[in-house]
Amino acid sequence: MVVAAPAASRDGGDRPGGAPVTQQVPSTEPELAGVRNFRDVGGLPTVDGRRVRQGVLFRSGHLAHATAEDAVFLSSLGLHTIFDFRNAADQKLDGPDIALPGVRHVNLPLSDPADGAEFWKMVRDGDLDQLRAILDDGKGVARMVASYRSIVKERTGEHSRVLHAIAEDSVPALLHCAAGKDRAGVSIAVTLLAVGVERDAIVADYLESNAKHRRYRVRRSGSAETAYTPEVMELLSPLFDARAEYLSAAFDSIEETWGGVDAYLERGLRLSPQTRERLRARLVD
Repeated sequence: MVVAAPAASRDGGDRPGGAPVTQQVPSTEPELAGVRNFRDVGGLPTVDGRRVRQGVLFRSGHLAHATAEDAVFLSSLGLHTIFDFRNAADQKLDGPDIALPGVRHVNLPLSDPADGAEFWKMVRDGDLDQLRAILDDGKGVARMVASYRSIVKERTGEHSRVLHAIAEDSVPALLHCAAGKDRAGVSIAVTLLAVGVERDAIVADYLESNAKHRRYRVRRSGSAETAYTPEVMELLSPLFDARAEYLSAAFDSIEETWGGVDAYLERGLRLSPQTRERLRARLVD
């Protein structure tokens, strides 16, 4: 039997062992019953004193379990395109996104379903000793750091496609993966870098994924009493936390591989100055 972790309450912070984060949830933030980690990234400051426009760039976890009420809210956003970064294994596990009338849905996997398939099966089905073997002694953190580096270095074509689409006409846009934390987190970070958002603001937005009401519902085999013991959750925490060191690893890969953000955007993502200016026009007040 596969059981899902109980829904987290809205009034907590992180799981013990995770990076501390101060919740700053706007009073107008929607209460979505079946979509985790949804938010508008509007309002973030740029280095030249401007701000990301409200209502044009959103991020979330998957939409497979969206309720009818959730769908009504999502439809009210006037979305042009939803970018779904999940792979086939993710979609098999959680299901396809709901269809929103008039909204273009682009599936653009940022990970290979065969890469790490056995690892993630162990996360869902492994016993305590097996989890210790794959996650203890910093192995879970090391895996996440390597994953963030890989998303930046090996998925330049996918990120280029997203940014070119947004620059042309694909806004308002919603970017999501399974949890809305890792693949979507890096893609949102890249998008924000491209329009000059302050680095600290990008990290702060990323860390909002740690709020309890945003966290992905971990699904594990077994009974609720054995599948989610404190030690199991502590072992799993590196995989489901948003940690600043993960996003820093992605930024470091940009510096190490291309020598800086401008070179990454120009050579890695093939963004011309004109395209970057169109991006700013679309996303920044």
